[in-house]
Amino acid sequence: MPSNSVYVEQHIPTQFERTWNAFRRNKLAVIGFWCLIGLILVTLFAPLLAPWSPQHQTGQLLMAPSWVQSGQIEYFLGTDDLSRDMLSRLIAGSRLTFGYALVTAVLAAGVGVAIGVLAGMTKGLKSSVLNHILDSILSIPSLLLAIIVVAFLGVGETQVLLAIWLSLIPRIIRAVYTAVHDEIEKDYIIAARLDGANDIYLLYHSIFPNIVTVLSTEVTRAISVAILDVAALGFLGLGAQPPAPEWGAMLGDSVELIFTAPWTVTLPGMAIAFSVLVVNLVGEGVSQAINAGTE
Repeated sequence: MPSNSVYVEQHIPTQFERTWNAFRRNKLAVIGFWCLIGLILVTLFAPLLAPWSPQHQTGQLLMAPSWVQSGQIEYFLGTDDLSRDMLSRLIAGSRLTFGYALVTAVLAAGVGVAIGVLAGMTKGLKSSVLNHILDSILSIPSLLLAIIVVAFLGVGETQVLLAIWLSLIPRIIRAVYTAVHDEIEKDYIIAARLDGANDIYLLYHSIFPNIVTVLSTEVTRAISVAILDVAALGFLGLGAQPPAPEWGAMLGDSVELIFTAPWTVTLPGMAIAFSVLVVNLVGEGVSQAINAGTE
């Protein structure tokens, strides 16, 4: 006798769906994500969004922001000591600080991951030598390493980006190398090798899925370090040169105005802090979501 039972197919969420759902439940990460999207859009369309040219002198010297009684809404964030609009300079400077740092960190991550994976798959003398070399390089702070490179290459935006790129690569290589090397030593990898699995198969199906959290953490750290290093070198006068509206250079040029025009110092500093905070919120949220999606 035929049964009248109705079978309902149950949808089993994929790992991506579990990760995305875990990320959406993290309210801070979602807020950071939308702020990051906004920051990227401002960086991409800075020339269209800036109300004035970053070098345009308005004739209003050290005008306070619009919420101060002496300010004007036309210059929403006030003007600097050369009567240039602060809002326009901050928007234009997003390309020189956040945009350049993001591109540099992504390029460094690409090279670092490739070398780190190849190094992690090796054993014996090559692995030991590379490990000691990376330990020696990592003993030098990234900013100091960037300053050393700039000292050899000269001052300028291109030299600074190359210096930061070179200083980030060893740290990413070291993290990826350690993660891959530790994963290879596990029993399931050894068992897969005995079954005939080659290195490419192991990397794609076994190793990469288990080191995604490490990759996310390192890329987040690289972007944060790149932003801080670009701003620090600009502050020291080794990066973008005046009148470029780089946030660190703006901060360095206005230090002496901290008491007479504090907005010229606090606004670039807040822009740097905001960009680093947003990147870290998103990176931390992604790492937690990946861990929750694999459980």
